[in-house]
Amino acid sequence: MHSDLVMKERQRLAELLTRERAALILRWRRQVKELRSARQLDTPTLIDHVPQFVNELASALRTGTPETITEAVDEARGAASHGSQRVIDGFDIVEVVAEYNILRECIHDLAAENGLIIQGEMFHVINRLLDGAIGSAVQNFSIAQALEVQRRREEHLAFIAHDLRTPLNAIAMAARLLTQGGMPDVAMLQKTLNRNIEHLSTLVSEVLKENSNLVTEVGVKLERRWFDLWPMVEGLIHELHPMAGTGSTKLINEVAPDLRVYADASLLVRMLQNLIANAIAHTPRGEIVVGAKEAGTGSLVEVWVSDNGAGIPAEKLERVFDKYETDNKEEHGAGLGLAIVKTFVEAHGGNVSVDSKPDVGSVFRLTLPNAVGIGKTDKPSP
Repeated sequence: MHSDLVMKERQRLAELLTRERAALILRWRRQVKELRSARQLDTPTLIDHVPQFVNELASALRTGTPETITEAVDEARGAASHGSQRVIDGFDIVEVVAEYNILRECIHDLAAENGLIIQGEMFHVINRLLDGAIGSAVQNFSIAQALEVQRRREEHLAFIAHDLRTPLNAIAMAARLLTQGGMPDVAMLQKTLNRNIEHLSTLVSEVLKENSNLVTEVGVKLERRWFDLWPMVEGLIHELHPMAGTGSTKLINEVAPDLRVYADASLLVRMLQNLIANAIAHTPRGEIVVGAKEAGTGSLVEVWVSDNGAGIPAEKLERVFDKYETDNKEEHGAGLGLAIVKTFVEAHGGNVSVDSKPDVGSVFRLTLPNAVGIGKTDKPSP
């Protein structure tokens, strides 16, 4: 008699979940929307797994067959893909667990409002399925997050490896000039060698630091400060001058001497190095101009690198900032230089664009916020 009563109560709850599924999901959605990462999600993305899971709960309550925890986990496979999706959605692991516990509370509240007390076998069925779903979601969330961290780490190290080529090429060209005849400017070449050796040392130290500290999440961390842009560009032109050959390509600094920018100086150096080196590779004879100006009433700074070289075909313009998109004519090109620029610009909250015509030349523009976290009035005097 007792087992018949229990089965009847389970059937009542199963019917209630089926009949009131939409209302239950609406109640759940309103509470989950309070989670930080859920606020920006549209409804289909937020509730993607819930209707099927409620159906699974109702089915388990109807069958009346006792389940082990392992069997409950196997039935909750829908939560596995849900856990992976939540990495993409930007959830943290606490929020993944929270949304299932919110569903647990909503089910208990719905049952109580309809005169049902969830206890005994009903309690165990619901908890085992929910806990199984949480376990599967957390496991797959962790796997997906680990894969994303690994991807970002590999991308970061690939960027650094790519950036090593620019100072290495400058050193190689300077050394070649020293071995050639004529009277090269030895003092200038010596400074070029020293600066690029120092830059190589910094990049190598960064790689070693990444590995020795066993970093678990690699991202672009900014260290913004105010600095004068003209001396930075002037230094880069001197460093990269050997790559431009012996006067066949001119590097010109048209940055205003009094222009100050608020950015991560190290990352901006790497952005400009990549753009200038890219321009040199496609401008065997001609001019490469680096310029900059304030924009947006001083809240933005626009930096550009223009050349009158080979230009970019129209069909390649949309993909030019994609990783591994490179000119096949470049023997050593890895297709990462412009992807590095795009990544660093977006880390600043800015954007990068290009205008180009074949056999006319290209202009790459970086637009960066010139005051982040401080007011314009806080800009220091030169």
